[in-house]
Amino acid sequence: MTTAAIRHRTLPASRHLTSKIITWLLAAASTVSILVTLMIVFSVLFEALRFFKIVPITDFIFGLHWSPQMALRADQAGSSGAFGAVPLFVGTLLITLIAMCVAIPTGLLSAIYLSEYATRRTRNILKPVLEILAGIPTVVYGYFAIILLAPALRAIGGVFGLDIASESALSAGLVMGVMIIPFISSLSDDIITAIPKHLREGSYALGCTKSETICKVVLPAAIPGIMGAVLLAVSRAIGETMIVVMAAGISAHMTFNPLKSVTTVTVQIVSLLVGDQEFDSPKTLAAFALGLTLLCITLALNIVALIIVKKYKAKNE
Repeated sequence: MTTAAIRHRTLPASRHLTSKIITWLLAAASTVSILVTLMIVFSVLFEALRFFKIVPITDFIFGLHWSPQMALRADQAGSSGAFGAVPLFVGTLLITLIAMCVAIPTGLLSAIYLSEYATRRTRNILKPVLEILAGIPTVVYGYFAIILLAPALRAIGGVFGLDIASESALSAGLVMGVMIIPFISSLSDDIITAIPKHLREGSYALGCTKSETICKVVLPAAIPGIMGAVLLAVSRAIGETMIVVMAAGISAHMTFNPLKSVTTVTVQIVSLLVGDQEFDSPKTLAAFALGLTLLCITLALNIVALIIVKKYKAKNE
């Protein structure tokens, strides 16, 4: 009989019972989270399927015009409606790309500085200040965009002969990028700091400089965690609503021009569900189709992130 088996047999009965109760509680918590996730998915899927029975899925995915206003009578204007979601996808992608172009380099460089170069005193001051950005309400960012940033961009654009709309994807993306910097910076900083010290010492022993050690040893080892931070930031950017409403508008325009007004999927979901709506109308059911689309996009992002993490892990091993 092994030592572990002897120790297990000699444990008091109360400790056996406590261990079983904790195991059951953990299993129940895991089961509840899985069930809640499945309930969310199936509830959205069920309503989305009702929508696709009314509007063909090809028209929804590949349609270039979004005007979900449904008239009460057939003789009223707009009775047919248009549910082409491509302008929403383009607007969401455009604002997210602008935000990530701001957040990823700024957040990652901030994390590298705080973890590798900053003194303990500087780190203790700068990191809390940087994380304050995550606690600012999004409506405040929206006010900042429409009161300060948008007029400044219009003035700068006027100098160079550019016509920048008062509500533009550029202003929304820039402000959103600032908002999600802490998501990347704080998580990446913790991940880089957790890299074992002997990896750095081994690199220094081989004659590498500090910058070479960071680029060739520390960052490759931290890539899985950094990818998780970036994925969280992307999901946060895709799901943001208030900043887009205030800084980019609610009109669906099919444009790749960041200087023009656009809207996103989440903004339209809110717009479709505001007010007294019947869940039998295509206008309301379209919100669930958009929600299902966001779920699929998030799933795709997770799959891509897992593939990248797996490749880097195999390379490092």
